[in-house]
Amino acid sequence: MKHFRVVFEPDGKEISIHEGATLVEAAGQVGIVLNTSCGGRGTCGKCAVRLGPSGREVFACQHTVQSDLTVTVPGQSRFYAHKILEHGIAPASGLSRTIVEKYRALAGPTAICGVAVDIGTTTVVAKLIDLADGRSVATRAMLNPQTQFGDDVVSRISYAESETGLARLRAAIVDGINELIQGLCETVRIEADAIYEVSIVGNTTMNHIFLGFPVSQLGQAPYRAHSVEAHDISPASVGLRMNPAGNVHAAENIAGFLGSDTTAVALAVDMDSAVQMTLVVDIGTNGELVLGTGERLYAASCAAGPALEGARIRYGGRAAEGAIEAVIIDNDDIAIDVIGGAAPRSICGSGLIDAVAVLLELGVVDASGRFADVMRVRSRCSASVASRLIEFEGQPAFRLSDEGQAGEATVILTQKDIREFQLAKGAIQAGTKLLLARMGIDVGGLEQVLLAGAFGNYVRPASAVRVGLLPDVPLERIHFVGNAAATGAQMLLLSDECRATAGALTRKIQYVEIAHEKAFGEVFAESMLLSP
Repeated sequence: MKHFRVVFEPDGKEISIHEGATLVEAAGQVGIVLNTSCGGRGTCGKCAVRLGPSGREVFACQHTVQSDLTVTVPGQSRFYAHKILEHGIAPASGLSRTIVEKYRALAGPTAICGVAVDIGTTTVVAKLIDLADGRSVATRAMLNPQTQFGDDVVSRISYAESETGLARLRAAIVDGINELIQGLCETVRIEADAIYEVSIVGNTTMNHIFLGFPVSQLGQAPYRAHSVEAHDISPASVGLRMNPAGNVHAAENIAGFLGSDTTAVALAVDMDSAVQMTLVVDIGTNGELVLGTGERLYAASCAAGPALEGARIRYGGRAAEGAIEAVIIDNDDIAIDVIGGAAPRSICGSGLIDAVAVLLELGVVDASGRFADVMRVRSRCSASVASRLIEFEGQPAFRLSDEGQAGEATVILTQKDIREFQLAKGAIQAGTKLLLARMGIDVGGLEQVLLAGAFGNYVRPASAVRVGLLPDVPLERIHFVGNAAATGAQMLLLSDECRATAGALTRKIQYVEIAHEKAFGEVFAESMLLSP
């Protein structure tokens, strides 16, 4: 097979790669991760690169290597390390002596540690725990290495349809966890042999890929999981670099689209014994909801991810350097906050929620999501705000960053972007309404709303309520619980009692398939409106 030389600029990295490889593959092999929001299907346009001196633009996921090439990768096509929420609430349960005693005989007087891992679709968080006293001594996080094969669960299920695809996805996440374990060990200067127990939580797709289970059935009705049981396996069977005498515990899933990460969240916030009527909202790549008290619990998964994670938004991106993360009204204009203080080149989920709330407040967009007429905006808004309303590809749009501030990447919000946002927030709002109906209460019956996940902690509650993403409750009832899935994983690592409680929770939680609810169509249509 022929091989060709590909040089990536401005990095100055090069590789000799076989004929027919995509530029995404070539870039990945030299450590340049491109933004493939569509999973390499060529539909998002976010991996655009320029070829040679001509500067011809191509999509890296579609262009194959047929000759020697020089490829220029612009900033907006790169997959930047993003703002990751590593911490959650303090674990509600302490150390189980049985787990410590099990390994003390093997370890002798040396350190005995464990690692709690939350495999998110986008982010992987690992916490190093001292099993002698239950303390969290170090935390590390990384982008899920599987993102090179697709940004969302659906694209990864599609990629895993072949045995080769499933093997690649599994190898990617195992390698990623091994990298995190190595980094944790280096941080506290211990050997990997000191790691005796690893607990794993994640959505059902992430759980199945890690365990090597088939996932194709998750992509088609009735969306059944291959297994919802907990699994305890040897490190060698999965390839984790830790003490070979140790154990890997993968917690229970709830259903096809509700995984062990939701189990872990419910465990961490003590839903099993909750007295107040509580709604837990985990806004990540997928939106997961748990509603109830210790007496009765309902849960659902909502297809919320793409827009809130930046996909399908013209200048959307993850919470990385250069992303607009907040938008506010500032006197007679708007003001933005940009991650890292850099020139804005994209807008992430929290910024998108703020931006839509601000446009509603200013009257630039109405509750239906439609941009107002230019003359109307001029009559009711300041000249500064009115000047931001522009035309883009024959449709109205709103300019968020100042002209020239970001060069070619002046960030705008288009009419199509608003529609994509409505689909995402509509799914979560519809899910919330339908769970409330199942419980037989209205929004007034909610005593607390707990916002979980790496995404949630950067959302401004007032903006989320204004656009209808969160229910219209007094803001003092909304509380952040951080990365509760990672906290739950830590509890599962430390306690046999918590593992038993998690199993009981998965049996108590009643899964609601939102799309199959009789009122779904009507409720979803109502939830498309930008209102509480």
